[in-house]
Amino acid sequence: MNYRHVFHAGNFADVVKHTILTRILAYLMRKDAPFRVIDTHAGVGLYDLKGAAAEKTGEWVEGIGRLIHVKLPTEAASLIAPYLEAVWAQNPDRNLRFYPGSPIITRQMLRGQDRLMALELHPTDVEALRENFAGDFQTRVTHVDGWQALGTHLPPKEKRGLVLIDPPFEEKGEFERMAQNLIKAHKRWSSGLYVLWYPIKDGAEVERFVKLLKSSGIPKILRLEVTIRPASTPPRLHGTGMIVVNPPYVLEDEMRVLLPVLAEQLSEEGRGRHLIEWIAGE
Repeated sequence: MNYRHVFHAGNFADVVKHTILTRILAYLMRKDAPFRVIDTHAGVGLYDLKGAAAEKTGEWVEGIGRLIHVKLPTEAASLIAPYLEAVWAQNPDRNLRFYPGSPIITRQMLRGQDRLMALELHPTDVEALRENFAGDFQTRVTHVDGWQALGTHLPPKEKRGLVLIDPPFEEKGEFERMAQNLIKAHKRWSSGLYVLWYPIKDGAEVERFVKLLKSSGIPKILRLEVTIRPASTPPRLHGTGMIVVNPPYVLEDEMRVLLPVLAEQLSEEGRGRHLIEWIAGE
């Protein structure tokens, strides 16, 4: 598997992932106290949907391209508004050309007292990321392995915020690596809010990952998934998942509104499905 951001910007998985991210950020903003977002695999930040990489796959057409002009039910439309506003902010002429990755979306929502740490290991991507945040004193871009940074950047001095873990799945064992690093990070900052993205391609592999999380001893783990088509042979990406540790108390109810709508709008021939499940409660 290789889900390096540039090839899949704006696809159905990004839509689901970034919608969930904006709902969590909106919750954090309910309090005046500052918070910090640590994006461990930030990518370049902004993607040209007409560029060579995006054009090569064209996945955005069935993702943000399908959703951007759809009239959604009132409650779902209200919940998804911050995400769509972040997308339109990069396209002021209202012609969809650029898609913001998680660091740009996050930065769009931050208040003056909040901070973003955008971490990226890929040497070319981190330079593009630096360019996209040049002169922004609220954002710190660091060329570093995001996994290693979990041991050195936690807890943040604000003691509020979230860690977004969105690896490219370029190497084998990424699910196990995510589980192991989450356990280590949680020991350093147990009150932190952690958001982990994963692809759904091999159902057995996902279930092994969930089993690892269940046995981790970490409380309050919410599993959110959207699948847009049935699993196939040979396997292909057919779904997207998010693990949220210490989720906002409103998140489950918001997802019960949003995920069915996203599953319907993003799926092939109405075959979308969603899952909301507590892996671990209190």
